[in-house]
Amino acid sequence: MATAERAQETRRGWFSTLFGLPFQIIAVLVVSLLMSVLVEWAGIHWQWWSQPGAQHALETLETEVARLDTHFTRSLLVSDPVALATRAVTSAHEWLFVRSGIADWLENSAHHGGWLGTLHVYVQAALYVTLMTLTRVVILLLTSPLFALAALVGFVDGLVRRDLRRFGAGRESAFIYHHAKRAITPVFVVGWLFYLSVPFAIHPNAFLLPCAALFGLLISIATGSFKKYL
Repeated sequence: MATAERAQETRRGWFSTLFGLPFQIIAVLVVSLLMSVLVEWAGIHWQWWSQPGAQHALETLETEVARLDTHFTRSLLVSDPVALATRAVTSAHEWLFVRSGIADWLENSAHHGGWLGTLHVYVQAALYVTLMTLTRVVILLLTSPLFALAALVGFVDGLVRRDLRRFGAGRESAFIYHHAKRAITPVFVVGWLFYLSVPFAIHPNAFLLPCAALFGLLISIATGSFKKYL
């Protein structure tokens, strides 16, 4: 009876996790975008950037798009990742800024001074940051096979170490298993937040390779420390 109840609770837990995953991803994207915009606005207000106005955000966007065009010309997921990224950025610009009237307002207020000119700079910076974040999301989607490969390698390595521990009468540690299991999702989320929110151009490999390695390592530890007998 107790075993059946535990199995039912496990199924409910997996269902809740899978059902809530899209909402968690959306929350990460929204928080990342808000953090990026706020940091960019703070840099404009306190003059952290050497470029005037929204020029820093524009140059960062151009750097990310250029890097996508040169370093991500092939992908396991789509045949033409550059075309996919171009369509995504163009569609987002069309729906969020052109059809909403923000682009016309920016054009009309470009030469105004005072508070209207200041507001123009901040809104334009937010526009560039939004498109930059979308470009980075496309990069993350195109590099998702890297995390899948890291997870697979970590899972297989963990299973091998678990079998060696099982047949060699090794010791178990529920403490290591539970902490490694809990750390998998935060590492993934924090990595996404950092990469999507950083206010300057950064090569994806500087983030992706260490994050994927840590992701696979935690899966290996959690799998290898799982209890020997079910």
